[in-house]
Parts: sequence; C-alpha cells; structure tokens
Amino acid sequence: MSDPTPGEGRTPSSEFPFGRPGRPIRGNPFVFGFTGALGVLTAWWLVQAVVSASSVLILIVVSLFLAIGLNPAVEGLQARGLPRLAAITVVFLGVIAVFTAFGLAIVPPLTTQSADFVRKVPLYVQQLQDNPLIRDLDQRFQLLDKLQQYVTSGDFGSQMFGGVLGFGQVIIGAVFNALTVLVLTLYFLGSLNSLKRMAYRLVPRSRRTRASLLGDKIIDSIGGYVGGNLIVSLIAGVATFFFLVLMEVPYALALALIVALTDLIPLVGAFIGAGLASLVGFFVSPTVGLVCVVFFTIYQQIENYWIAPSVMRSSVDVPPLATIVGALLGGALLGVVGALLGIPLVAAILLIVREVVLPKQEQA
Repeated sequence: MSDPTPGEGRTPSSEFPFGRPGRPIRGNPFVFGFTGALGVLTAWWLVQAVVSASSVLILIVVSLFLAIGLNPAVEGLQARGLPRLAAITVVFLGVIAVFTAFGLAIVPPLTTQSADFVRKVPLYVQQLQDNPLIRDLDQRFQLLDKLQQYVTSGDFGSQMFGGVLGFGQVIIGAVFNALTVLVLTLYFLGSLNSLKRMAYRLVPRSRRTRASLLGDKIIDSIGGYVGGNLIVSLIAGVATFFFLVLMEVPYALALALIVALTDLIPLVGAFIGAGLASLVGFFVSPTVGLVCVVFFTIYQQIENYWIAPSVMRSSVDVPPLATIVGALLGGALLGVVGALLGIPLVAAILLIVREVVLPKQEQA
C-alpha cells in the first residue's frame, strides 16, 4: 500500500470535520517534563497563596469555631420556642454586650494606670534607692536615673508600640479583626445547618448517614468544649472579682475580665491572669500580693480537679496526655488560636480513630 499523499489524511469528512486526529503525544518527554513543571509551579503557587492569606484563614477558622460553640445556646433557645433567627439575634446581642463591657472595663483603667505609672516613677525610684543592693548598683552605673529618663522621656512608649503611628495601627488592626470575627460568626451561625448539609452531600450516598452522624458528634463535641470553657472562665472571673473587691485591689472588674479571658488559654492562660492580678496586688502592699498568690494557687487546684472536670464531663472526652499534646502542637503552629483549637481537634481525631480506623483494623 502506498503512503498517503500530502494533505490526504487531513481531508474533512462527516466523522472528522477538522481532519483525522494525529498520533497521541503523551509519550513525548518534552510534554511530560512541561506537565511536571507546571504541576510543581501550581503547587508552589497554592502554598504561597495559603501563606499570604494565613491571617484571613485564621479569622475564618476562629469565626467558624465560635459559631459552632454558640450553636448549642441557639438550639437551647429554639427548644424553648424561639425561632432560629430570634435565637441567633439574642445570642449575638449577648456576645456584643460581653465585648462592649470588656472594652469599657479595660480601656479606661489601662489609660489611667499608665498615666499614674509615669507620674509616680520618681516615687518608685526613691523606694528602690532605699534598698542597699540597688543603691550600690545605682552609684556605680546610674541605673535608676537612666530608667527614669527612659520612661518619662517618651522613648518607652514609642519603642513599645512603634510610635504613635504604630500604636494606632495596632488598635485599628485589632478593632478590624474583632469586627470581622463578629460578622463572620454571625454569618456562620445563621447558615450552619445549610453548611453541614452541603458538606454531607460531598460524601457518597452509601456512607452519608454514618458521615453525618460522626460530623454531628464532632460538632457537638466542639460546641460542648467551647461552652464548657466559657463557663469555667466565667466562674474564674466572678470568683476573682469578689476576691479583689474584698481585698480592695484597684481595677477589680478589669482584672477579673483579664483573668476570665486568659483562663480560656489552655495550660498557661490561668497563670498569666493570676500573675497580672497578683502584680497589681503587690502594688497595694506586699501582704495583699502574697494573699493574691495564695488565693489563685488554691483556686487553680479547685478549678483543675473539681470545676473543670464537672463542667467538661459531658462535652469533650480527651485523655489528659492528648489534651497537653494538642494544646502544645496547636500553640506551636498557630499561637494562642492554635492552643484554643487544639483540644477539640484532638477530640475529633480520637473520635474518628475510635469509630472508623479501629473497626477497620479489627475486620482486617
């Protein structure tokens, strides 16, 4: 058979209106290398996109986490006869009231106390000079004079916050992030049921029922953890407030709110809040400071061995070792946010391992 003449294989027909296709070029090494390089570049671009949007992704994750945590309160109001929209409105107004109360309680004391601190620096320097060791070091190196000049000259505040512009950027950024989290939480809370249905539809029909049951259990565990953690922190804040009022420590409400907020942070949060409150107590008198240290030490033992286990008993079933590992890994990856998310994520992973992985291993 003779070879086709040039152009014969490209004659249009009803089956191939643009000519007969040529030989596939899948085995071409140039095409293979180009495709591999394109895949590497796409993967690199996706990684860079995730890194660039990491701050936004963290806000989204925190908002979804808060929405799941607030959902049990919404469902509780629904069980009492309120429509879901009205229940979401009530819960969200409560969240806004808590944020507003926190700001009103924290900002004025911080402003007043900072001004008082700068004004009383000479008095503190005089008290330090009464100490023989400090007085000897000051005579050699003039430490106290340099410290007083540094604090009162304005360099202290400018270097701490990067100047007036840097401080303003910090405040604006914090306000913007808080508003973003509030808005996203509201949207997630309103569309949580539809988001769950959409996610479950991505699972094959044969496994959809089991996946939905596991997903609902994970969401309930996260919501229970958030709700239980909030209750424990509220108890810590109320107990701290009444104790500080009894000891006549200034800014009792602001310090109690700080203790409640830091108590949400696993492992180290309680020590941070207790340390700040005790430090203010030492400014009142050494006796008051020591009493504060004793109070927070005793209260922390009560919270760890009685309050927290009683509140968390029906929400998150996580072994202590897994709790510590989850909080440490989460904190190393995402800081405070990761530490907060680490424990419920560990609970979700353990639930999947118990209900999915281990039964398959027993059947193998």
